[in-house]
Amino acid sequence: MAYSILAVDDDPKILKILQHTLSKEGFKVATAASGEVALQIARQSSPDLILLDIMMPGMDGFETYQKLKAIREVPVIILSARSDEVDKIVGFRMGIDDYQTKPFSPTELALRVKAVLRRGVEQKANSEHVLKYGNLTIDYEKRVVEVNNNKIELTPKEFELLWLMASNPSLVFTKAHLLDKIWSSSFYGDDNTVTVHIRKLREKIEADPSKPIFIKTVWGTGYKFENE
Repeated sequence: MAYSILAVDDDPKILKILQHTLSKEGFKVATAASGEVALQIARQSSPDLILLDIMMPGMDGFETYQKLKAIREVPVIILSARSDEVDKIVGFRMGIDDYQTKPFSPTELALRVKAVLRRGVEQKANSEHVLKYGNLTIDYEKRVVEVNNNKIELTPKEFELLWLMASNPSLVFTKAHLLDKIWSSSFYGDDNTVTVHIRKLREKIEADPSKPIFIKTVWGTGYKFENE
């Protein structure tokens, strides 16, 4: 069954490009020229992913996003003519899945859409599993991590990073790979973001962060999760 995409933008030319590009890729595409119309369509058709412009008259993209999330959980890629880092920070903190600046390559956007949908499928499959490694338990569905039966508070990105590595034990991940998988290729940071998150994870789940048992450094390459 083809995935359904809702494209929201007040520019009819952009909507035409989005509809043409994504239809060629096999998606079912609905369009809306305002946040109000987008909410109506989302209630009626339950799209699998939403492309959402920020700068719209009346209800802007961020307000529309909040109301869409109140209806149901759905992946959202923000579209914006502004490359301002502040907009990206606000968007990612709100929970968007990706951010695409205008003008954009239709081919690149189609790849971003496929990547976000693929991550959703992987997460849905993973949600059926609970991983247990010694004194460490990771419950994907409940988003709970425990060490020695004590609940450990992780940020959403820390949890996603831990789950990705723990569900692929002994697989070596480069920093670039982790950035792409967890933060997406549009992330405004650099690979130091991965280093910081790895350090914080070790501080939370390792008995001795300076001598980690689970999250190991592969010098010159990246990191891997080991079950010893």
